[in-house]
Amino acid sequence: MEIRRINEAYPIELLLQADPSKKLIQQYLERGKCYIGEEGGEIIGVFVLLSTRPETVELVNIAIEEHYRGKGFGKALVIGAINMAKEQGYKVIELGTGNSSIDQLALYQKCGFRIVGVDIDFFTAHYEEEIIENGIPCVDMIRLRQLL
Repeated sequence: MEIRRINEAYPIELLLQADPSKKLIQQYLERGKCYIGEEGGEIIGVFVLLSTRPETVELVNIAIEEHYRGKGFGKALVIGAINMAKEQGYKVIELGTGNSSIDQLALYQKCGFRIVGVDIDFFTAHYEEEIIENGIPCVDMIRLRQLL
């Protein structure tokens, strides 16, 4: 898979698979850097890196097209994001995911992230519609971090 930065024509439908809020996506696209993963010229994944503090970047959205899931592309994108952050001189990469995002929590920890906190009621405070994943209400944001 080839990973490259894009500056326009963002794959909004793919970004919406990881974050159902168009408003929040637009906000972080304006401040962050969007990267796509391509296989055979087809966009199969996307992630956004957003500088949050000196030497710290946040992975705010990562998504893989459904028919490519479970084949290692998600892990390749996370590793790609980590490598991009290192190349850009960051010392810390952070991310947040829903308490109900069981597969994502496992993936991030396999890629070296560690749980560092919980933002209680994040999703109920920032999203108008209820989010349910794996039969679990998505209420809290689990915060993870990796030192680079």
